[in-house]
Formats: sequence, C-alpha cells, structure tokens
Amino acid sequence: MIVVRAPFRVSLFGGGTDLPAFYEKNRRGSVISLSIDKYMYIIVHPYFHEKIRIKYSKTEDVESAELLKHPIARECLSEFSIAKGVEIASIADIPSGTGLGSSSAFTVAMLKALYEFKNIKDISNESIAKHACDIEIFKLNQPMGKQDQYGSAIGGLKRIDFYADGVVDIKKFDQTIGKNLVNKLLMFYVGSPRSANDILQIQSNNMTSIEKYGFAKKLLEISDGAYEDLLSDNYSKIGDSLDQSWRLKKKMAAGISNSYIDEIYELGMDAGARGGKLLGAGGGGFILFYCDDDGSKKAVRDALPSLRELSLNMDHDGVRVLSNA
Repeated sequence: MIVVRAPFRVSLFGGGTDLPAFYEKNRRGSVISLSIDKYMYIIVHPYFHEKIRIKYSKTEDVESAELLKHPIARECLSEFSIAKGVEIASIADIPSGTGLGSSSAFTVAMLKALYEFKNIKDISNESIAKHACDIEIFKLNQPMGKQDQYGSAIGGLKRIDFYADGVVDIKKFDQTIGKNLVNKLLMFYVGSPRSANDILQIQSNNMTSIEKYGFAKKLLEISDGAYEDLLSDNYSKIGDSLDQSWRLKKKMAAGISNSYIDEIYELGMDAGARGGKLLGAGGGGFILFYCDDDGSKKAVRDALPSLRELSLNMDHDGVRVLSNA
C-alpha cells in the first residue's frame, strides 16, 4: 500500500498573473505561494479484482480506467497505462472548492503515488508539478494557471515565476522568513465552497481588456515588491501590499467577492488587521488576514466570533511518499 500526501497552498501575491492569457502576453507572471500543513492524501493499493476502484466523494468501480468519470484520475491512470487492477482512495484535511488548490493537490499526490506504484524513484517534485500542469491545463483544458500545481508539489514559502516560453522558475525563501510571515497570518472559513473554473475563465477572457490587463500588471508589480520586502525583513509593508492587491483583484472579474465577504473583510480591517484577501479564485472558502502583532490578531478573532479559524503552519516538504509497504 502506497500513501502519499500533498500540501494545500495559500496564494499570497500575484494570483491571476499565472494564467497563460496574462504571462504569454506579458512574457512573465509571478506569484508568492505558501505550502501549509493541511493535506490531500492519496492511497494506492493493488485491487484483487481486475478492475479499477476509486474512492473520493463518490465511489467508482469500473472495468477499466477509461470508464472513470473522475477526469483527473482517468487521465493520470492513462499517463501510466494503468487500465485495471488498482484501488485508489483520496482523503483531504479540507474540502474542495475552498480556495486552497485542492484539485491540483489531488493531481500532484496522484502522480507521485503512481510514480511510486510503477517504481519510478528518480522523478523530482518540480517534474511532478510540470506533469500535473500538462494534465490539468493542456489535456483537460481547465481554465487555470500553474501556481496550484507548483504550490503543492514544492514545499515552503516561494516565489514562482512563469514565462511565455513555458519555463517555470522557483525561488524558495529561507525557512525563518516563512515562519515569521506565518506567525502574522490568520485564516477563517467563510463558507460557500465553489468551483473556481467559471471565475478563472472570466479572468482569462478579461485579459483582452486593456483595463483588466493593466490591473494584472499592477498585481505583478505588487508581488515583485512584496518579494523584495520579505527578503529585507520589511514585514510592515506586507499587510499593506495584501490589502492593495485584494482591492485590485476584486476588479478583475465579477464573482470574486460579494457583500458578505466584503463585510467580513472590513470587520477584520477595522479590528486591526493590516491587510488580507480571500483565497483562491473567489466567491467563498477561506479569508486570510495579516496582523502586525498578537494584540491585533486577538482583536480580529474577537471581531469575527462566528467564523471558524483554521490553524496555520508551513509545510516544508511538498508532495512526499509517507509509506510504501
């Protein structure tokens, strides 16, 4: 039995600039991403029957992999020419549709597990991220960028640059920087899980608008500035940059925010948060706040007593095999 885990990710800066519609036109996009200690688990085991069984929110038991309804599982198995004789189960710490990159964490963990199942040991996590992008973006034609796959496969706090020629460059921050940043963050669940595809498709389409493209350019500029501020321990600017980028991100497409999310955000800001954002494409899931100190963190918690807080720590490993026995 093979057990693999892949971390969920928190996208801090530059979300949207990882969409091909932007970085192919601009020649470069960039995000700052944090892998967190909440995971997608994939379990792979030989199946006694010469069939495929996969368990996720549903259970499928089919004669061959090509009959699977789960598109990612079907494509991953096809990549390894596995048609039958395998049982797969997925378990997640957090439900899908909450803005933490769950579908890509599933893809990354599935690929890592199948490489292990095929006894292919020399594949890098960066190669797995690239493989996951190929499946989700190019084979399944999902209207998404590349940040989720790399954010899950590669652990820690990092800047991920995307270039028009397909190159992806990763610059990892020192673990101390990541720890210091995480200590200033709060996350709350605001509900309304949703599929990101519709919003991402609108964002991609909007890159033909001079105004929306200009917003994305500004988001990239803010992300680059935040990168320099983190390297120089200039944390006082990070909250302000989060606030600036969130207010700009809301202009990128309809549905990114709504009156309920706006109200929660302003309550957190009025209580003492320096900045924040809704995670993921928008519409629901988790909201993040940046606080300068423990006093402001307590004040924000007190201002939002009805929301469930998610404990937040950094994952350092990225996708990894936990067991092969």
